[in-house]
Amino acid sequence: MDLSQFRREYVKGGLSRANLQSDPMQQFTEWFEQAQKTEIADPTAMTLATVGGNGQPSQRTVLLKYYDGKGFVFFTNYESRKAKEIQDNARVSLLFVWLDLERQVMINGIASKISAAESAKYFLSRPKESQMAAWVSSQSHPLSSRQMLLQKFDEMKRKIGAGKVPLPSFWGGYRVEPVEIEFWQGRKNRLHDRFLYSRTGEAKEWAIERLAP
Repeated sequence: MDLSQFRREYVKGGLSRANLQSDPMQQFTEWFEQAQKTEIADPTAMTLATVGGNGQPSQRTVLLKYYDGKGFVFFTNYESRKAKEIQDNARVSLLFVWLDLERQVMINGIASKISAAESAKYFLSRPKESQMAAWVSSQSHPLSSRQMLLQKFDEMKRKIGAGKVPLPSFWGGYRVEPVEIEFWQGRKNRLHDRFLYSRTGEAKEWAIERLAP
């Protein structure tokens, strides 16, 4: 199928060095708040790329649950494919795509587990059904049928009843500490604006440079 005619111009804005924040986390906050105000569907959705032991990259969409000066946090099953690949190679990449704003943010960094206390705090904030789902899903492992999954979920509901759902030992969060953050703004004639923040020196200050589109 020839898709060469599917094209459009990016004309919603530009990005200049003069308008950039010196700290990429502040710049991310500025863009993220604008994405929220635009009512983009799932502005917290981000593609997480990991690399397996055989060198094969894999990607999936996860949800950003919070971020701070230390990095970006998401949650998952620690026995999933992504977790096993992070264990072997902690270097990962995140990508936010906000097409309604003609923007992308790419983050390259190092993933590490957050504390059990941090994971528990978020786990307890989830709906009870989501808490139970974390227990019954052996994420990334083969499943004989959906009916089997639903059966395990119903059994879990009966077992827990009105009680509290404990935090699974195999479930929790990762924080991706960025070493590079690139902000991409679409422009007319494919002459896009790209700015890369990268860590420099022992003080880990951020250097900023414009990249060719």
